[in-house]
Amino acid sequence: MSTTSIPSARARAKTRLSYNRFRAWLVACAIRPEARLWLVIQLAILHAVLWTFILINLKAAQDVHMDVAEAYGWGQKFLWGYGKHPPLSGWVAGLWFKVFPAADWATYALAMATVSVGMVICWLVSLRVVDARRAFLVVVMIALYPIFNFKGFKYNPDLLQLVTLPLLVLAYLNAFGKRTWQSGVLLGLAGALALMTKYWVLTMIGAIGLAALIHPDRLRFLSSPAPWVAIVTMVAAMIPHIVWLADAHFVPLTYAGDTYSLQDSDQVHQLVAGYVLHNLGLLALPVALAALAMALVPPWVKLLLRAPSRIVTRAWARGGNSGVNVSQALNVWIVQVIVAFGPPLGALVFSIYMKTDWGISLFFLVPLALVAIPALRVQSAVLFNIAAIWLVLSAATLAASPWIASREMAANAGNTATYGARSELARELTQAWHARFASRWAVVAGTMESIQPLVFYSPDHPAALLPIEAWDSGLTSRDDVKKYGFIGVFDPTDERLPKFEKWVSETAPNAERIVMATRRFTHGKAGASMSWNIYIAPPAAK
Repeated sequence: MSTTSIPSARARAKTRLSYNRFRAWLVACAIRPEARLWLVIQLAILHAVLWTFILINLKAAQDVHMDVAEAYGWGQKFLWGYGKHPPLSGWVAGLWFKVFPAADWATYALAMATVSVGMVICWLVSLRVVDARRAFLVVVMIALYPIFNFKGFKYNPDLLQLVTLPLLVLAYLNAFGKRTWQSGVLLGLAGALALMTKYWVLTMIGAIGLAALIHPDRLRFLSSPAPWVAIVTMVAAMIPHIVWLADAHFVPLTYAGDTYSLQDSDQVHQLVAGYVLHNLGLLALPVALAALAMALVPPWVKLLLRAPSRIVTRAWARGGNSGVNVSQALNVWIVQVIVAFGPPLGALVFSIYMKTDWGISLFFLVPLALVAIPALRVQSAVLFNIAAIWLVLSAATLAASPWIASREMAANAGNTATYGARSELARELTQAWHARFASRWAVVAGTMESIQPLVFYSPDHPAALLPIEAWDSGLTSRDDVKKYGFIGVFDPTDERLPKFEKWVSETAPNAERIVMATRRFTHGKAGASMSWNIYIAPPAAK
């Protein structure tokens, strides 16, 4: 006869006590000045580690994104600009890959390290506006925002703005509060750092300038040395890049004009609508999960049964709120409204190709803008609930990531943009070059889409040359092509092929021409098959 042991009342009470102690400890660490920074840093590190492993699993059948490979290529030389963009993203990638190898996992670790640093800075921004309890809620909401996890898989200038733009906002709130020349210097340096990431940050700089003019305390700020010292400092810090820009004949502006100007008004309207809906969809997730965390505050079960509306209404109350610095919150609200509505309206007026990725850097203030509403009351239990939601979702995604990757590959097996085997091509071309010339492969020529992954995956890491585009990176030159030779790589279905073949005929008329096909197999499953036109031009005779 078997017996079933039933936990004693003392054991159940001890379990509840341990749970309550842990919850109290987490809340205390989130609030206490001596512990809260370390808690947020540990959260950011754990977030980076978990999501690096998730991305490794999710992207196992894919090569790194061409933007990531491009940043790696830029980082091989520390220049003041790289054709399309200012240099900071290339510098960061260059420093990162001096420590880590050119491997897929290292790119995902770089992306997650970037967003995790951004999380910590967003928390510091929040402390300028709200109390520590609300600031912790903000940082976990940001961790749940898909831009800081799923959508943050590719390191590029857009993603790096999640570090430089929060830093800019932090410097502005600091300068607005202190109004000293020292705070102005910091604001100017933060502005220059942001501009060295991508010129798109002018939207945030403009929003901050308008906020300073609109804010009721504008005269106190504008009559102080802070804003004027900031302007001088930013301009001075940008001089080396401005000199490079002039020497490069303002090629990034040529790139922007050629790539993002549109004549079709219907397409402009569709793109703007897609941009708005895409970003609203991404923001809905952290807002909904934060609302769930607030709803699950005890005694939520009793309320659900007796007064369901109280689950929502109890989080709202009239009267003052010492947990919100309304003056600084007003700055955040103004800036967020301007960057939310300004770019799409500008795209409509000036017929600009509006990419959904441009919203990556512009909505990190939304969680803070909502949590800073004075009428909102945040109970201590919410902090534990939101942290638990983040941990459960992250762990579940990690467990499910191999299955998700397998389903995605099966559904998109023919997608060459995602599953094309460019890494295999890089290795085959490296072997072909070594077999012919017994020297390092120094230059690869073609379009960004085709050749940037080759720069990353080839053991020789050749410099990229974009001969049919006006915005070449400056990492190599036409003289290098003649001296070291090159391998040209082109997609035969690309409509620009005749233009590239004309360049090859003029540059290396005796280049060897072959066709290569590549295909990757992952866990026994075949990926997309691709063929490539290859042009091999030998180095100059010594």
